[in-house]
Amino acid sequence: MKNRIFFKILIFFVGLLCISFITAKVKLPALVSDGMVLQRNQKLNVWGKADAGEKVIVEFLNRKYNTTADPNGDWKMTLPKQKAGGPYTMTINEITLKDIFIGDVWLASGQSNMELPMRRLTPLYAEEIKNANNQNIRFFTVPQKYNFKSPQTELDGGKWEATNPQTILNFSGVAYFFARELSLKNKVAVGIIHTSLGGSPVQAWMDENSLQKYPEYVDEAKKWQDDELIKSTESTERSLSKAWYTELDQSDIGLSQHWESFDLDDSGWKIMQVPGSWEDKEGPFEGSIWFRKEISLTKNQAGKAAFLNLGRIKDADVTYINGAKVGNVTYEYPPRWYNIPKGVLKEGKNVIAVRISNGNGKGEFIMDKPYYLEIDGNKIDLKAEWKYKIGAKMEKMAPGQTFIRWKPIGLYDAMINPLINYNIKGAIWYQGESNTGKPKEYGDLLTMMILDWRNKWNRKDLPFFIVQLANFMEPKTQPVESNWAELRNQQRQVSLKVPNTGLAVIIDVGEWNDIHPLDKKTVGDRLALQALKVAYKKNIIADGPVYQSMKVEGNKIILSFKNGTDDFAPVSELKGFAIKGKDGKYQWAKAKIEGKNITVWNDDVNEPSAVRYDWADNPDGNLKNKTGLPASPFTTE
Repeated sequence: MKNRIFFKILIFFVGLLCISFITAKVKLPALVSDGMVLQRNQKLNVWGKADAGEKVIVEFLNRKYNTTADPNGDWKMTLPKQKAGGPYTMTINEITLKDIFIGDVWLASGQSNMELPMRRLTPLYAEEIKNANNQNIRFFTVPQKYNFKSPQTELDGGKWEATNPQTILNFSGVAYFFARELSLKNKVAVGIIHTSLGGSPVQAWMDENSLQKYPEYVDEAKKWQDDELIKSTESTERSLSKAWYTELDQSDIGLSQHWESFDLDDSGWKIMQVPGSWEDKEGPFEGSIWFRKEISLTKNQAGKAAFLNLGRIKDADVTYINGAKVGNVTYEYPPRWYNIPKGVLKEGKNVIAVRISNGNGKGEFIMDKPYYLEIDGNKIDLKAEWKYKIGAKMEKMAPGQTFIRWKPIGLYDAMINPLINYNIKGAIWYQGESNTGKPKEYGDLLTMMILDWRNKWNRKDLPFFIVQLANFMEPKTQPVESNWAELRNQQRQVSLKVPNTGLAVIIDVGEWNDIHPLDKKTVGDRLALQALKVAYKKNIIADGPVYQSMKVEGNKIILSFKNGTDDFAPVSELKGFAIKGKDGKYQWAKAKIEGKNITVWNDDVNEPSAVRYDWADNPDGNLKNKTGLPASPFTTE
């Protein structure tokens, strides 16, 4: 009798365990997780996987919803619209999701200037980072993957993170400041789904259907569906690169003779002013070169922790102080910021040694960057004469790389398609540098991408805001053609032609010597202005002067601007205008504000036909409205 009762109890508990096991088989996508922000005022999608035919119960805000997994194990539920609020809890069968907010969700995408994290911006925003504690700003960073075979339905990872001094370091700087401004203005939580990849062209973020007009891009994507081709290409390139750098290291006498040593006799080395290019003195070459700088420190400075800023270097460096390695960077773009631990610096003589390797292009310490050693808040200027000596010269350039991850369609399939079930308010986009080689097709590609994303999210009016490329490279003394100007113009035209879009103009915040300007707050704030005006219907000024039309009067051209953007800031002399004569050539022009119009002329041009403004890689135009927002570069043609 007792055995029978025990057996029944055992069966009961085994049954409970089986039920628990079955109901726990629900699997959720990475986006549907703790800490998520759900889009307010839209029906909410919740989805996942389960056993075929399994019942799925969702409990949220005191209501229950249920569905059944289909034969493939897929299930999806649409919950009613909700107002902003939180934190809330959601249960899905045996899974409990915590710390959920309802607010606004924005997709942030593009290439390196969107990707650039706050840790790279610390010189400007150290206090912002130090004091970052905001539950209302949350990021989900999409893993960087590609897929050419088919659109993925799920991500390979990722998690929602609230803002604090640690997490903010990895957040996109542009997207963070955009989110912060919207959260402050609208008093709601803002979630950013950040999906970007440095160097990526627009066609990498488009699906196959939207690229049908460009068969060369579709063919390129199909080529990389071959796993063996990817594997062999990557293997071959790794081998060639390894061989080149191995040969460089074996040829570099500075490595074998330890030119980083504190007590090395460098009395016979040559002298060069840093920053600058050694190729201006030695002629072009690929290989390695060593630099040494001696500085003297007081007893009070010795032994303390310090910070070394070596600006930017083309290309890779390994940096030593007194023979001890303090840091290295393997490519040209990141700043050289090295923390010096206690005990490295000495009283009296100290030696900074830098080994630089450069595989192609002009090697240099980038001009107009900071170079200093900082101890206790005091900076020792390193813009001075340094000693240098060539370590090795190579007979050929370093082998190139295919960058398969940038090929068409691949990023869409792996980093956009898995997101389309998740309701969003809109998208912000900072990309274009990688398309400046063929700028005239960019407007068409971007337009098709926007329309396709809107179709995927089933939102024909999905707000989409574009960051126009910043000023970059050396200024030109005469009007010339510019691929960067053409691409900016393509971006401008998309923002004018495609409804519910906007353009954040940043032609005044770039850096001539850096494709990654540090001022990301201005970028985020101007994107937020566009969003507040277009997506949130605020009655604000979000644009600088927007060119609208022109008419010729004698030897002058009269420009008119969009109503509401023609409240020009007064300036003693307008810059940046060029006028086209009957010979088809542009010349610099004078320009004058006359009420709501701008008159442009050149006394030597009698029959003008067109005007350009800020048409250059790095223009110097100063046309703004009274709120300080700059006019976009434009052409009247």
